[in-house]
Amino acid sequence: MRPTGALHLGHYFGVIKNWVAMQEEMETFFFVADWHALTSEYESPLSIRDFVPELVKDWLVAGLDPEKSVIFRQSHIKEHAELHLLLSMITPVSWLERCPTYKEQLQQLSHKDLGTYGFLGYPVLMTSDIIIYRPRWVPVGQDQVPHLELSREICRRFNHLYGDFFPEPEARLTPQAKCPGLDGRKMSKSYNNTIQLREGMDTIAPKVKGMLTDKARLRRTDPGNPDECNLFPYHELLTDNDTQAEIRAGCTSAALGCVDCKAILLKSLEAFLAPLQERRALLDANPKRVWEVLEAGDAKARAEARKTLDGVREKLGF
Repeated sequence: MRPTGALHLGHYFGVIKNWVAMQEEMETFFFVADWHALTSEYESPLSIRDFVPELVKDWLVAGLDPEKSVIFRQSHIKEHAELHLLLSMITPVSWLERCPTYKEQLQQLSHKDLGTYGFLGYPVLMTSDIIIYRPRWVPVGQDQVPHLELSREICRRFNHLYGDFFPEPEARLTPQAKCPGLDGRKMSKSYNNTIQLREGMDTIAPKVKGMLTDKARLRRTDPGNPDECNLFPYHELLTDNDTQAEIRAGCTSAALGCVDCKAILLKSLEAFLAPLQERRALLDANPKRVWEVLEAGDAKARAEARKTLDGVREKLGF
């Protein structure tokens, strides 16, 4: 993950919850992608630095365990950069220009000057980040599969030129969790429509009270449709099944109003967030803990990366 802002419910249910499950099944590597953040935030590198420990805190309170996973900083493993350089020598520019999100991101982030090599070459660095640990699986959403396929192409090209070395990583599709933003759009800090993992109920409450619900339910006495409501997906993630059934019955019969539904959600949110925030308070009181986790993870990741680079240099005759 790029350290560019506070994590929110969309991050947790869309990504981190799956990561926590994966660390119980296999050896896992999770890193703070601070170099990647520079591709679009190169004008404000100090903000990236400040977000690093806060991002790791969010990971730890959400359940990532440094005893089970390797948690490290991309920029502290220089082998990533060396492999990136070597892979850039063999990657056709046309492959990068056809990357599905390259032109899309240029348009969406038109307020930033992204006409840089770093932005164009982002997929090569991403490939280095992946294959340097020679993994079998890469956890991605369906929308990221084309990016991983480009990494697989670069991997195949290296093996074709220098002999088999890198196994081609496979996508491990993560279950999709519907967690829309407060306004019905994708939950994103850029839309200012998020609920953050570290946010207090005093600021969450007015957000929830102002949430978009079923647009077709204009009056309190109108029956609603939970399947068309922006609020109900939160209940599916946070509220117990029996209460969900009561909400669905009350909504469709107009016995339960949107204000009542939001009050139930606030209780569910508080029950979910309170343990996370208690763990965060302990980390805030012991700031050295985050850096200890990163330093230990950096050392483990560096050892694995060096093994790979030794093999790459041998393949190239360097």
